[in-house]
Amino acid sequence: MEQKPQSYKPTDHLANERTFLAWVRTSIGIMAFGFVVVKFSLFVKQIGLVLGTSVKTPAPGYSRYIGVLLVTMGLFCMVLSYIQFRKTDRQLRTGKYVPTNLLTNLLTAVLILISILLIAYLLRGM
Repeated sequence: MEQKPQSYKPTDHLANERTFLAWVRTSIGIMAFGFVVVKFSLFVKQIGLVLGTSVKTPAPGYSRYIGVLLVTMGLFCMVLSYIQFRKTDRQLRTGKYVPTNLLTNLLTAVLILISILLIAYLLRGM
């Protein structure tokens, strides 16, 4: 049977699992937001039809690309968070934990870029 280091505690594993689940929720939120961005122009057009008015949406092709980019980013976030979960679990079991900020830094940088694209998209429609 495998020997566990004395420093390894069930609470360490549970904390790692909670962190992983928080990243999963973040990934789902990013993907849901991407879906909303893709479908928003369609929603505005349908509301216009119901109200009997013609509604012009700004740059209709861009929302699709930005939304797909967000859904893809959510997918990558989920995959990277799983890899990080497994890596942390392995480090905790061997007693050689080394923290990393790679996932947080990468996600922050990409979301800033996507936010800038969304701002440009919204300003273009004004």
